[in-house]
Amino acid sequence: MTVIELRAVTKSYPGGVHALRGVDLSIDPGELLAVVGPSGSGKSTLLNLIGTLDRPTSGTVRVAGHDVGALSDSQLSALRARHIGFVFQHFHLSPGRDAVDNVADGLLYAGVPLKERRVRARLALEQVRLGHRLSHRPHELSGGEKQRVAIARALVGEPDLLLADEPTGALDTASGRIVMELLHELHATGTTICVITHDQEIAAALPRHIRVRDGAVVSDRRSVEAAS
Repeated sequence: MTVIELRAVTKSYPGGVHALRGVDLSIDPGELLAVVGPSGSGKSTLLNLIGTLDRPTSGTVRVAGHDVGALSDSQLSALRARHIGFVFQHFHLSPGRDAVDNVADGLLYAGVPLKERRVRARLALEQVRLGHRLSHRPHELSGGEKQRVAIARALVGEPDLLLADEPTGALDTASGRIVMELLHELHATGTTICVITHDQEIAAALPRHIRVRDGAVVSDRRSVEAAS
């Protein structure tokens, strides 16, 4: 079963703004791909639809086989919590909480008891190489470490898809490189990862490279290594 499937998807807004135009896209389990495009290309709208943060104007969006358009808001929230982990450019960490509790918060709506949430949070932080920063609060962490906490929070619920929106956009070059190395390592363990970016160099380094322009997918390429 595909993780994400879009068929003939459009998204329009009042005033005749057509953000997406007939997009077809499938993401299979275990893929590592980039969706790349300039500002205004439609990639942010595509992110919102893939992440079930918005609904299409027409066409079909399926997440883990579920038709997004057929679900209530509460069902959609449950689907999102169960199947998709989000990583954003600006981290969105709670300043007064340490790394463990910030990651454990990723399980708040999954009905997991507090003690188990913290155990799983520690394991997730070790997975992103932050086992030595468990008790540190965001102001005590570097930008790259904050992003790794955010990645651990996204992973702690074991989602089908990790959706990373400009994950290196707020980082210096060295920190950004570490974050991308980490995403490659996570992919090697079987995690499905979709990176939304305007950075051509980041996109080109991933096994699958989808280019969006003027609301349409204009190319969808896989590297020779990924195809072999």
